[in-house]
Amino acid sequence: MTERAQWVDRPMRWSQLTLSERDAELIDVGFWLDYFARIDSDGACLSAGGYCAYYPTDVPYHHRSRWLAGRDPFGDLVVGCRARDMVVLARTDPHAVHDDAATAHPEWIQRDASGKPKAHFTMPGAWLACMLGPYNFEVMTAIHREIVSRYDVQAIFTNRWKNIGVCYCAACQRAFFEASGHSLPAPDNTDAGLEAAYLGWQQDTYLRLVDVWGAAIKDANPNARIIPNAGLSRCPSPGTVDLDLSRLIEKVDILFADHQGRHGTESPLWSGMCAKTFTSVAGDRPVGAIFSVGVEGPHRWKDSVQSPAELRIWVADSVANGMRPWWTKFGATTPDERWLDVVAELYKDLSEWEPYLRNTTSLARTALVFSQRPGQYRIEEQCCAAFEDHLSGMYQALVEARIPFDMLPDRLICAPTLARYDAVVLANIATLSDTECDALTLYAEAGGGVLATHTTSLFDERGRRRDDLGLAGIFGVRVVGGLHGPMQNSYLALDRSAAGGLLAGLDRTTRVMNGVSRLEVEVTDASASLPLRLIASYPDLPMEEVYVRDAVPGAAQAILRRAGRGRVAYLPFDLDRTFWEVLHPDHGTLLANALAWVAGRRGVAEVQGPGMIDVTAWRQARSMTVHLVNLTNPMSMRGIFRELISVGPLTVRIEIPAGQALRRAKLLKAGVDLAPRLSNDIVELVVPEVLDHEIVAIDFV
Repeated sequence: MTERAQWVDRPMRWSQLTLSERDAELIDVGFWLDYFARIDSDGACLSAGGYCAYYPTDVPYHHRSRWLAGRDPFGDLVVGCRARDMVVLARTDPHAVHDDAATAHPEWIQRDASGKPKAHFTMPGAWLACMLGPYNFEVMTAIHREIVSRYDVQAIFTNRWKNIGVCYCAACQRAFFEASGHSLPAPDNTDAGLEAAYLGWQQDTYLRLVDVWGAAIKDANPNARIIPNAGLSRCPSPGTVDLDLSRLIEKVDILFADHQGRHGTESPLWSGMCAKTFTSVAGDRPVGAIFSVGVEGPHRWKDSVQSPAELRIWVADSVANGMRPWWTKFGATTPDERWLDVVAELYKDLSEWEPYLRNTTSLARTALVFSQRPGQYRIEEQCCAAFEDHLSGMYQALVEARIPFDMLPDRLICAPTLARYDAVVLANIATLSDTECDALTLYAEAGGGVLATHTTSLFDERGRRRDDLGLAGIFGVRVVGGLHGPMQNSYLALDRSAAGGLLAGLDRTTRVMNGVSRLEVEVTDASASLPLRLIASYPDLPMEEVYVRDAVPGAAQAILRRAGRGRVAYLPFDLDRTFWEVLHPDHGTLLANALAWVAGRRGVAEVQGPGMIDVTAWRQARSMTVHLVNLTNPMSMRGIFRELISVGPLTVRIEIPAGQALRRAKLLKAGVDLAPRLSNDIVELVVPEVLDHEIVAIDFV
């Protein structure tokens, strides 16, 4: 990694204008510069070129806006922003070209399996450029060099720079064969190994492209950088790779998470989850949270405006989880101005609170592992499981339990990283390498807590199924059969004599609902606690036949045991995924109790009181903060917020870091100082009300 650019850490509040071609004529540059100043925005991303140039480009076939007419709107915006001391990124979009370019250079265009050029999916007269071939490596390199040479910009932010699906152009065919010795996978390919090889080649090629662009940009301006859009999809399209963020961060100074909003009630990559994912990879590098002021959805209403409540809660949870907000607006005109004041109010508050948002360390003691591997190796097809739903269910359970936690990429599982945490959670992390399994084993034996579900460690890092679980030793089990499911009308028998705290809050019942899928395992540790046992499926119709067939409960569905000095809880069924599907509180209670048992001590912050609150804790240079984001809503993280529902009072207990002396505690949103009780490094205080976002700020002497 080269030396980091000096400007990278400065911007805290980003703004983006994504122009339409007609905006070259219609844009009111003064209006937007005044708005940037009004909201105290210190970074801007401005449309520059690629599909359409908003400056007088000299690169052949780089399409100038038909309304440019001697204007330079991009240049005017850059000059105005730099006069206000804003950091400026030039946005480029290489994914398509116009007819003249496609005719003159057919080698630039994506091809389908029959060799036919791919027309743009919505725009007549436009063609999809191949992002793995000469257009990106040569033409876009020239465009990026031209922009950085002419304008005082700090970076190129490039969007839509990866293919969707497999491109069969001559360049892709040749390059993939040279790299792998194979032909490109056919549309009906069923060879998982070939698919993995192709996705691996894609990954390597895109990362090499980042190097090429970065070198050209720094050659033109040593202080400028390349910032490829690092959007993350939980379910990438077939033949489409999600970049490995842990590899990408080695090449860039800053990340921007392009998950702009929710799509109705579908399972979201919630803003907090997105923030935890990106910040876990970024380390000490800043991460920007791109959010749209409009509605996100398949019908593409680009001039829409999101509800004020949704904007507020989306930004609040992004900030609370460590990201820096970046609003984006499509088009330079404002037919609907209702978002302007909402963003202005948010940004002014964030500007006032800036010293308490410059986080240095997360204080979370729990890590939730995530993986980008299963989609690449088609593991879901073998497990009949949507891995994203396991992660989402566990995420929901931890938020509902008000547990501050980080996300941890599987590729960063190692002794130094694990040592930061009391507990590590593996929500059906099926693919783990031998090295990662060894690190987790040593972590548990040294005193760490591990909570794992379903097929965790059944496959290696390349998707090859093991004969037994890679973590069978610390789980205290061995695999003796296959996967069972979907199970209908199945339950869990509760054994309170072996509960280990797992059944707290589940009084007056002898059974709870089971999950839907289970892995058949046998317990190998006679000393393990087995508080959940299988009540096998039995008929649910006719009603006269609905009764338990087995007099004695069956296989253990929760194995709680000591591994060295640590605690391990293994649940061989899909409790987390079922919780996401059904959202039954019993399942959330079991997951929260299991984590509390393996962790062995309380979190850095505890919150008591009404509502659904996302709790995060951070350290700054001379302070610490606890964020309280009020997710109380009829559908919480699944549906669009229409209104904010106040909750409170909340009692908050915070553990002060060792060696620190309390100077002052205050509520940033309410703007009031507090008089907390302090006992044995525990601060206890009352937050009267949280509407959307409150921050408890504690200054140290």
